[in-house]
Amino acid sequence: VHLVESGGGLVQPGGSLRLVCTTSGYEFDRYGIQWWRQVPGAQRELVAGIGTVRNIEYGDSVKGRFTVSRDRNEHTSTLDMNDLIPEDTADYYCKVTVSGISYWGQGTRVTVSS
Repeated sequence: VHLVESGGGLVQPGGSLRLVCTTSGYEFDRYGIQWWRQVPGAQRELVAGIGTVRNIEYGDSVKGRFTVSRDRNEHTSTLDMNDLIPEDTADYYCKVTVSGISYWGQGTRVTVSS
């Protein structure tokens, strides 16, 4: 199982970014995908998750601003982030749990600053 996040960067408050998690090595259609984020020194926080039947969840702090999706043809998940605020600054990771084992990508850094 291999996960690679991309799309992070520096953005001004109020701006938008799109993160993409590119996956391989497992049956994509059988498992959900989660997005997490972590600020150095703090615990990882669940940002969003999307299941195999499009069941979706969001963390309270991003509801109404972030949208998660998945593409079965590309084997990717996308996290569209709008109305970004400085508190969204973190390293963002995607995660899948396959047969009880959790796999993480290497992360992509998002910095929201003027």
